Amino acid sequence: MRAGLGWGFIAGALLTGSVAAQTVSKPMAPAAAPGATTLPAGSAIAILAGGCFWCIEADMEKLPGVLSAESGYINGKVDRPTYKQVSAGGTGHTEAIRVVFDPARITYERILEHFWRNIDPTVKDAQFCDVGNQYRSGIYFIDAAQQKAAEASRDALLSSKKFPRIHTEIAPAGTFWVAEEYHQDYYKKNPIRYQFYRSGCGRDARLADLWGKPTN
Repeated sequence: MRAGLGWGFIAGALLTGSVAAQTVSKPMAPAAAPGATTLPAGSAIAILAGGCFWCIEADMEKLPGVLSAESGYINGKVDRPTYKQVSAGGTGHTEAIRVVFDPARITYERILEHFWRNIDPTVKDAQFCDVGNQYRSGIYFIDAAQQKAAEASRDALLSSKKFPRIHTEIAPAGTFWVAEEYHQDYYKKNPIRYQFYRSGCGRDARLADLWGKPTN
């Protein structure tokens, strides 16, 4: 994290409403077991990491054909991690989202296209103002078809010469641990606090520098 009151610290403070309140924290319940959400018939999933899961969840839920997005933690070495543990950076997890989508309405490839345009692939172990391995960007595939699509999307971006190097990892999806309930749809439940965090983190300004103004 950044020194002083970095935005990662502020994000935690926003959960309680003030920076002062963050100094007195209640014990956090373990994250829900993976697979707790029943998937609609005929739906598919994509697991993505793009820094703060509040933000990438909001970005992905805008897409037509996306049924829902759920915040959580993936590819770490601790079972049932809590937000406090992951934020400390010692579990190996990254903040991620599990996107449930209707493949009859939107393709996995289209989801990846939208994902790339909502992250900064040029940095390692960070996204925007959030610094640490727990904020690394990634695409976590669940089968060979997703792996092929993910690698093809990365290779196409590299071939475009837009960026000299891409640090977004592409790896098999391990256990996805659903984050605590207060993180789910944070942008809907706490729109003012969410926008304060997102703006202060410089996310949209950096995305505009990288990709230009959004077209969707």
